Amino acid sequence: MTLRLADSWIWDSWYAFDGELHHAFYLRASRDLGDPELRHRHPHVGHATSSDLRNWTVLPDALSPSEEPAFDDWTTWTGSVVRDESGTWWMFYTGSTHSDGGLVQRVGAATSEDLITWTKAKDVPILEADFRWYEELDTDFWHDQAWRDPFVFQHNFGMWHMLVTARTKTGPTRDRGVLGHCVSRDLRHWTVLEPLTPPGAGFGQMEVAQVEEVDGTPTLLFSCGTAELSEEARSRYGSGGVFSVTGPSTLGPFDITTATRFPTDSVYAGRLVQHNGSWGLIGFRNIENDEFVGEITDPTPVTSIPGLGLIPTDAFGRSLRGTWSPQDRHERQGQA
Repeated sequence: MTLRLADSWIWDSWYAFDGELHHAFYLRASRDLGDPELRHRHPHVGHATSSDLRNWTVLPDALSPSEEPAFDDWTTWTGSVVRDESGTWWMFYTGSTHSDGGLVQRVGAATSEDLITWTKAKDVPILEADFRWYEELDTDFWHDQAWRDPFVFQHNFGMWHMLVTARTKTGPTRDRGVLGHCVSRDLRHWTVLEPLTPPGAGFGQMEVAQVEEVDGTPTLLFSCGTAELSEEARSRYGSGGVFSVTGPSTLGPFDITTATRFPTDSVYAGRLVQHNGSWGLIGFRNIENDEFVGEITDPTPVTSIPGLGLIPTDAFGRSLRGTWSPQDRHERQGQA
């Protein structure tokens, strides 16, 4: 059973496991808005739990926009959840504010002891793009100042790292998509670094990124819509969707020009989630039959192959890469 709400659309999601239950956090907005495109400015962070990633119990919302003035007084958008050494859960999330027309994105944090009740961390500095490396707002060139979808992870049980949807300062507009990179020792104080990935791969943005070691292979996952692909990338992939690329570690380096598109037409904002030792890809159902669906999929079993990226598998864990269509295959796959 998919995670569907009768009264709300659902889109981007992120996950945490407390040792017994999987917790899904997701963006939701009322279907009473009529036009699903309006959902982006009317979101709440929903919450549901499951023992198997298929049957869900919906809980009260985890986060909502703050009272003005605040960096998140208009929207609370996509994030990620990690647990620190003391056992406190941290949710890093995207915010936008009425004061700048909602065009500048920033990253904030909230904490919880039980994954149920969340308190916004007022004492943690808000993270913003550093214009030494990242694009400043210019609506004649791009529609926002991208600094969103924080994915936080610990590398080799040491420093905390954050990946952020961002854009570089120079280059063709649909070649500027990169992953912003920040580091921290304590999850409270962060340093913004130059991008983790280079521009020039034909992606105007690399949304909802995640890195995991999938069956022993360090794998980067991200999404990009068709409209944000360069002409060359659109010719290569056919359309936008969920993309992956492998590297020597979860910090890369990653050659984004070798990314492969996961073979799905409507699923977007994919997330890798592990259950009972096996990996699955979960995303939201986007446009089908010219209509927005807005619900979370069941997990698709996957593995990752060095140099190829994410591959769907059958119930026995066997690769199904031979079923990929030509437009989902990169030239490298035909040589593998």
